Amino acid sequence: MSVIPLTGSRREGLGKGGARKARAAGLIPGILYGHGEQPIPVAIGARDFQLAMAQVRGGNPIINLTVAGADYTSLIRAVQYDPINHDVIHLDFQHISLTERIEVEVAIQLTGLAVGVKDAGGILEQILRTIAVRCLPTAIPSSIELDVSHLKVENVEILTDPGSTVATVVPPTVMEEKPAAEVAPEAAAEPELSVERGKKEEEGEESKEAKEAKAAKETKPAKEAKGKEAKETK
Repeated sequence: MSVIPLTGSRREGLGKGGARKARAAGLIPGILYGHGEQPIPVAIGARDFQLAMAQVRGGNPIINLTVAGADYTSLIRAVQYDPINHDVIHLDFQHISLTERIEVEVAIQLTGLAVGVKDAGGILEQILRTIAVRCLPTAIPSSIELDVSHLKVENVEILTDPGSTVATVVPPTVMEEKPAAEVAPEAAAEPELSVERGKKEEEGEESKEAKEAKAAKETKPAKEAKGKEAKETK
């Protein structure tokens, strides 16, 4: 366990106005509370805080916060960020005792290869990112490793619901091959009039007309001869 040293000062200006003045001076306004003590408004140098956090490995670092000559073993309980530039704009420190168990959130880190991923080509999806635990400050793990089959953590009491799903294996997405669309039955064939057929029908019509005309010519002389014969008889 490593303890990160950090020095701050008491913050005189309170409220939003005091916080704005602190930020304008390159300080991060904050509050120190815990152990039944009166909360202490503090101010931490922004640059000092950045350098201190650069030493942190994992979450829940123990901070030895020095304010007005007094040392406070503490945890950073909350960090507020500016929504535009993401600068730290407020800090909450909790004064703790190294001999008293505390409750903290610890990150979950998945390790190993799930059977469903190895044998079925599934995709491991992490549902739960942190779990709540209770332990001594000196036993706070930087993270809890889960081998995707069972959870094994020493020296801490798990507070999160044991039935909570930490991770699950999602079946791989399979693109179904749809059967080729059945060819729609062709619409009932409409009668086609080919050039040859049309020509033959046209020739047939002409031949019929020619026969009728020929028959009419043959009938006319016969009628004339019959009329002439009738005149001679009279």
